[in-house]
Amino acid sequence: MNTEIEIKLELLPEDLDRFAASGLLGEPARVESQRSVYFDTRARDLFQSGFTLRIRTVGSARTQTIKATGASASVFARPEWEQPLDSDEPVVDHTTPLAAQFDLEPGDLQAHFAVDVERTTWKVKQDGADVEVVLDRGLITAGTRQTAIGEIELELKDGAPEALFTLARRIEAIVPIRFGVMSKAERGFRLIDAEQMVFKAEPVELDREMRVAKSFRTVALACLRHHRLNEDVLRVRQNPEALHQARVALRRLRSAFSLYRDLLQDDESTRLKGELKWLAGVFGKARDVDVLLARASQPELVEWLKTARAARYREVFAALDDGRGRALMLDLHQWLHCGAYLSSPPAELHDRPVTDFAEAVLDRERRKLKKHGRALAKINDEERHEARKDAKKLRYAAEFFATLFDDKRGARRHKRFTAAMAALQDELGTLNDLVSAPHVLGEIGLEDHPDAGTLVVQANKNKLIDRAQAALDDVIDVKRFWR
Repeated sequence: MNTEIEIKLELLPEDLDRFAASGLLGEPARVESQRSVYFDTRARDLFQSGFTLRIRTVGSARTQTIKATGASASVFARPEWEQPLDSDEPVVDHTTPLAAQFDLEPGDLQAHFAVDVERTTWKVKQDGADVEVVLDRGLITAGTRQTAIGEIELELKDGAPEALFTLARRIEAIVPIRFGVMSKAERGFRLIDAEQMVFKAEPVELDREMRVAKSFRTVALACLRHHRLNEDVLRVRQNPEALHQARVALRRLRSAFSLYRDLLQDDESTRLKGELKWLAGVFGKARDVDVLLARASQPELVEWLKTARAARYREVFAALDDGRGRALMLDLHQWLHCGAYLSSPPAELHDRPVTDFAEAVLDRERRKLKKHGRALAKINDEERHEARKDAKKLRYAAEFFATLFDDKRGARRHKRFTAAMAALQDELGTLNDLVSAPHVLGEIGLEDHPDAGTLVVQANKNKLIDRAQAALDDVIDVKRFWR
């Protein structure tokens, strides 16, 4: 069966000419200039509710397009509405959902930003599949702010989805690529909000009608989006919080592999999980130095740690940009869209409702935490660290599966459950910082520095263990939102 999918690739501005000159795709089928103006209310009610409205001009023709995205899209049988226009003013009438949903009056919508691109389109045959390739290069302009666009979209028109990734690898052999995760609308609004530099994990939109395999792919792609958004900020700003969030995204993705282990029984999933562990480890070493630097006040220590931080950040960028890191992202995306877990899931999971699966996973992870954390004072540091990892997996599972239990009672219980989990992670994190600090100091050559003690959490270990135990007991006592 053919599957219509598309992938978006991002190129650096300096690589666009090299790709265009390569002749990889032959003669284009079409080249045209486009100007798209995006409209919303002053408070951005449309965008915040999952809608976008743009007017695109090509030559003398104007077309208005309204799109519903995310959770909003699932409400409509056709989540996109197009109509030709005779002017540059948006039209909101009964043919779209906007008038009824937002009670809009004439003049409520205003232009927020414009996207000007030269669009080049190719029709390509790859391994017997028909693929449309679209290259957009240009600028997004919001007031006095601008940002460059260099995007390639590969859309499968007919054939096997593997062809998209074969073609992506051919492009990657010419210029470095990164998978795109933001629409032009998102990029435009992010440009306006230039002060927002870090992205936390977004809610994962799971549907009760999903099969288990599709729910895993949805979770994994959400984690990759979280990572990519912060990777971009990290490259530009070298912001410690962006690095932290990019690392959290990798940790969440690794946890998803563990939570769905009954589904993921192929060799490729095992290999990819190992590669993610490697990449997360590189991020983790940089994060360790950031944590110490935030505590440092003695000038000599600050300079030492800044030097160590610069070296660790170089290692992060090298890991992302070298052959191993780039291959990981290509392999991971291909496997998520074409892997054996989709076509040949274990028989017991093939038709199992995703809510049943989620309930079983949450129960299992809760039992593990209860067992391993029953008596934190009576186990060693390594065993307490395992309990900490159990807590993280349970919290991530609660976040991944939240929309499956979003009725009034479930939402109320979920809020209490995640609050208790957050408190537990804070206590276990403080305890872990105390225990791991000597190892981190030794790794960067500071274990014998006379002021090294100022970098270590100053607290009584036994009291920290008691506080962590109380927080863990609270988690076990709170009502389960999934039951």
